[in-house]
Amino acid sequence: MNEATPRLTRALLDLPSAPVRIVHLGLGNFHRAHQAWHTHKAPDAHDWGIAAFTGRRPDMARALAPQDGLYTLITRESSGDTFDVVRSIVAVHASDEHEAFLGYLRRAEVAIVTMTLTEHAYLRNEEGGLDSSLAEVTADVEALKDGRPVQTLPGRLLAGLLARRSAEAGPITLLSCDNLPENGDVTRRIVTDLAGIAAPEALDWIKQNVDFATSMVDRITPATTDEDIALVAREQGYDDVSPVPTEPFSEWVVSGTFPAGRPTWEAAGVQLAPDVAPHERRKLWLLNGSHSLLAYTGPLLGHRTIDEAIADARCLEWVNAFWDEAQRNLGLSDDLVGQYRQDLLERYGNTGVRHHLAQIAYDGSQKLPVRTLPTVLAERAAGRLPAGAATTLAGWVLHLRGQGAPVQDAGAGAAQEAAGAQDLAEAVAGVLNTLRAGLGQDAELVSLVVERVQYLQGLVA
Repeated sequence: MNEATPRLTRALLDLPSAPVRIVHLGLGNFHRAHQAWHTHKAPDAHDWGIAAFTGRRPDMARALAPQDGLYTLITRESSGDTFDVVRSIVAVHASDEHEAFLGYLRRAEVAIVTMTLTEHAYLRNEEGGLDSSLAEVTADVEALKDGRPVQTLPGRLLAGLLARRSAEAGPITLLSCDNLPENGDVTRRIVTDLAGIAAPEALDWIKQNVDFATSMVDRITPATTDEDIALVAREQGYDDVSPVPTEPFSEWVVSGTFPAGRPTWEAAGVQLAPDVAPHERRKLWLLNGSHSLLAYTGPLLGHRTIDEAIADARCLEWVNAFWDEAQRNLGLSDDLVGQYRQDLLERYGNTGVRHHLAQIAYDGSQKLPVRTLPTVLAERAAGRLPAGAATTLAGWVLHLRGQGAPVQDAGAGAAQEAAGAQDLAEAVAGVLNTLRAGLGQDAELVSLVVERVQYLQGLVA
């Protein structure tokens, strides 16, 4: 920071704080470029402040607290950048500030809890329910019974609901903004599963008072760099230690009843829909699915970012092959999907947004089952071999074997162990079995993925 340049604060820009009516879990760049930005853009934003809690690390709370929650959104296009100070976050907390979280949930005026904590945070078992065998879940059950702080997302949500019930603060909406199909139903299940173990007396209250809303979210948001910080200081005349770079495009589709109210999001570009599922599938399979493909194959060719990878004719060919397979199974019109594919290519080619492949590669064990596996299963059910999707799987096998982007995946232990088998076919079969039990017994699919692994190895930069 430059001592001659003032720090971004509300006093510097004479910006008042809105009352807290939304609590958010997962104070990262995506939330700040997406839900917080849409709330900031709503015409009634002055009534809807956000109290945001970090994920595992407290760094973001420490960065934004001296800035009163303010930060600069840098919207990037190939033609240049624009800047916007987002003011919707009015309080920031570390994840371990348990009493502060419970205090917000006891307030009747707090109407919504939103979450962006990645797929892994939901701690689901193979059947989609809460994995009660996990040590952290068992610890949270005891903590909830004793009134002690909890550690997991299911535990935090249930602890907050129990506090709200005791305070007779009325209904509330829990709105997941994570990349999970039917994320509202996922949230409902993990919360009620945990309540059935730790607080069965609260199940009826939860059923009557909690709206588990569903949403689909989409905005490419890279990590912040030192260059971004220097750019804001130079162009805006103040120091912001944590600006957020993003693309012009943003999509948020929401389905819920919001019994305690919500911002007028529809006036800020949010689509309210009775069914989010078609939008989820389109985005998860086409955008997220191709992102994972590029994240595991692009680094093998020496690429670091999405725009670099999509400019490579080989990567573009693989993406189009995968999209062809996914499109056959989406159940949407070819015109609609065709336009979406063109829009995605324009977004991927935006050189103003340097979306790092290593960042996208995180948590593949959680992402591939919802991004890639549906297309694999649909194509196999139709008697076809999915060469495009198999390229993603091959790239992931090589990733697990130490090639390409480094592994940052808390749930990948079994997959990494399987990938380490000396025989490649055995390794591929083992990795596929970690995605879905029995998938590694599909000899034709295993053979295809082995072939794609060998092909990719021959291209390694």
